[in-house]
Amino acid sequence: MKKEGDFVHKYIIKRLLMLIPVLIGVVFIMFTLSFLTPGDPARIILGEIAPPEAVAELRLQMGLDEPFIIQFFSYLWNAVQLDFGQSYQTDRDVFTELFARFPNTIQLAAMSALLALVVGIPLGIISATRQYTIFDAGANFTGLLATSIPNFWLGMMLIIFFSVTLRILPPSGFTTPLHWILPTITIGMSSAGTIMRFTRSSMLEVIRQDYIRTAKAKGQRPGKIIFRHALKNALIPVTTVAGLQFGFLLGGAALTETIFAIPGVGLYVIQSINMRDWPVVIGGVLLTSVSFTVVNLGVDILYAFIDPRIRAQYR
Repeated sequence: MKKEGDFVHKYIIKRLLMLIPVLIGVVFIMFTLSFLTPGDPARIILGEIAPPEAVAELRLQMGLDEPFIIQFFSYLWNAVQLDFGQSYQTDRDVFTELFARFPNTIQLAAMSALLALVVGIPLGIISATRQYTIFDAGANFTGLLATSIPNFWLGMMLIIFFSVTLRILPPSGFTTPLHWILPTITIGMSSAGTIMRFTRSSMLEVIRQDYIRTAKAKGQRPGKIIFRHALKNALIPVTTVAGLQFGFLLGGAALTETIFAIPGVGLYVIQSINMRDWPVVIGGVLLTSVSFTVVNLGVDILYAFIDPRIRAQYR
């Protein structure tokens, strides 16, 4: 138990240390883009009719007259203290506004990831165990179709069919379970296709191993061979892919939130981009990046427990 605990601590510490330069790089890229983008934040706040003297005074108060490197490290220091600044448009605290919307984004990503797993893994298993049959062809077609359809097009088609034509599901909002169905399908189907293809590939590789042939020679039931022996090892790479897909769902939720008018981080950031509200944009991207890296950290830790080869590196 002591060795296992030492492994956990070493692995988590190493992964956390690796996250620091990643997050600093994200902040640097976003801050650089906002610095180079045309548009004066002081002018945006005061309006086009404000006198130049008032604009210059506000720029001085906001520190916008400082060199780029000083502004960057000043923002980085404030961000470490969870101070993302004030919104140019509403003058509200960005951190508070983002976290008020963050639960909706997390909920949408989590439900979409669950849908992707529920659909993708069974289709991958069926496709691998029934290779070159009509079931394999159907599963492959479904996976290819799911990954090929753009989310924005699928979302609009679902709204037209289920909301406008049939009138059985609401076209926007995120307050009741009925509101969750269309956005979850829109953003989850692409990940389901990706997970299906990885599950199929991994299962095909595993079921050709010697220990699977030995289990068949012993007369074990096909279901027991698949779910007890093959699936456990086949899910090792699928676990990593599923974690990455959840991170992509967090970032990809912005377009879906815009289509379905979901009050999440994505919609808030998209609206702020149009208004050049850079504190909101940088804070939203930083929050999504932190969530993405935390999810990947959790997946890496889970992967290390599943795969003994990872544990062996820390013993």
